[in-house]
Amino acid sequence: MSPREPGPDAGPAPEALPAPPFRLPPGAGADAPVFAEPWQAQVFALAVTLNERGLFTWSEWAAELSRQVARPGAAQDGGDYYQHWLAALEALLATKGVAGPEIVDALTASWQRAAHATPHGQPIRLENDPER
Repeated sequence: MSPREPGPDAGPAPEALPAPPFRLPPGAGADAPVFAEPWQAQVFALAVTLNERGLFTWSEWAAELSRQVARPGAAQDGGDYYQHWLAALEALLATKGVAGPEIVDALTASWQRAAHATPHGQPIRLENDPER
């Protein structure tokens, strides 16, 4: 089985699933990696999971992502595509009253401190933040 083929427990075939309103970033061909960095895959997975849990609809997501992509200063080559995903996710979290910028910033700082305090090769956990 190739890495692109679903396993026997993979669920419905992709054509049976509703298509979310997003596209691959510019320049991502069929064989090109979709994610250049692990955080990009994580923000993608967060958006999909939060949609599945009903926090927002795909229409709301598409509208917010479109707003972010259209902001002045966006890279013409699409190199900041997943930065827009992150900004759209943060905007929806704030709009929906889940987490405003102050909470996101505090958790980001806590995670950074935990990362610096975590021994190499160990998973980063917020409990490792020396200020918690």
